[in-house]
Amino acid sequence: MKKEQFVTELQDGDRFDDLFLVKNVKLGETRAGKPYLVLTVMDKSGDISGPVWENAEHLNSLCRVGEPVRVKGSVQLYRDAPQLKIDSVDPCPADSVDIGDFLPASPKCRQEMAQDLQDILRQVANPHLKKLLNYFFNKSHWWPLFQEAPAAKTIHHAYIGGLLEHSLSLARVAGFLADHYPGVDKSLLVAGALLHDIGKLTELERIGGAIEYTSGGRLKGHLVIGCEMVAEAARRIKDFPQELLDQLQHLILSHHGRLEFGSPTVPMTVEAFILSLTDDLDAKMNQIEQLRRKLKSEELSWTEYQRVLERYLYLGGLREQQAPSAPEDDTVPSRRQPSLF
Repeated sequence: MKKEQFVTELQDGDRFDDLFLVKNVKLGETRAGKPYLVLTVMDKSGDISGPVWENAEHLNSLCRVGEPVRVKGSVQLYRDAPQLKIDSVDPCPADSVDIGDFLPASPKCRQEMAQDLQDILRQVANPHLKKLLNYFFNKSHWWPLFQEAPAAKTIHHAYIGGLLEHSLSLARVAGFLADHYPGVDKSLLVAGALLHDIGKLTELERIGGAIEYTSGGRLKGHLVIGCEMVAEAARRIKDFPQELLDQLQHLILSHHGRLEFGSPTVPMTVEAFILSLTDDLDAKMNQIEQLRRKLKSEELSWTEYQRVLERYLYLGGLREQQAPSAPEDDTVPSRRQPSLF
């Protein structure tokens, strides 16, 4: 099913018949004791609410938080804010919709990023690390989850495909820096870049359109969880060197850089230093990119104070890049990525 209308496009007086994700459902009673429903629905652009006065109890059983529904009705203003006037709500099979229509997603193509990651794996020189990476990104059930997962609850890459986008970005930068600085183990550094946030696959989960922490995620955190996941995967590989595992786990445990930032240990190897600094850089650059995408003008101007970055920023809006047009003879050149190794 194709979604046509998005929340931010709905104006006073508009009629709609479209797909939305249930964000919240609240069943109440009028002063006369008649049940009514307040339904909040969402898509990737935002959310909107409205009351349902008829068949409230029946619709309450149909509307499950985090599941798609087809809503028919109109938009009206209530206290100067848009509100839904709902005529009908019908359930919709979750496997018949594109979840990317309802939740914020990476602006980059996830299929292309997944292929780029596979290209990097084929270039990893260390045979033990190559087997370990192939387990996570080919053979195990983690790979499909990795392609859809967010990289955080808030702040940076907190959207569908965010973990893939962030990890791939780090692997590319890591490959470049390993060539730039002498004495860097490129295979180890790239493996650390791809696996540094692997624990977020179980630290975070999506509930009702929101990214939340799991109990295990709150109790242990993704650095410890990721360290455990890598150790368990290494046990599947015959004669995986303990020294190599120790160094890879150190990359995961130290990538936040400082004890007060949640790292159980600080970076103590060349590769750990590079990974920690590039992780921080990529997170900050993503925050800035998200701000620039919201700016309407490309002209430089001052933003509001950014609490997370602890400063004002002087930015221009980020223009969307147009895809290159096809050659006139309709032939498509082969797509090649710069070699990391």
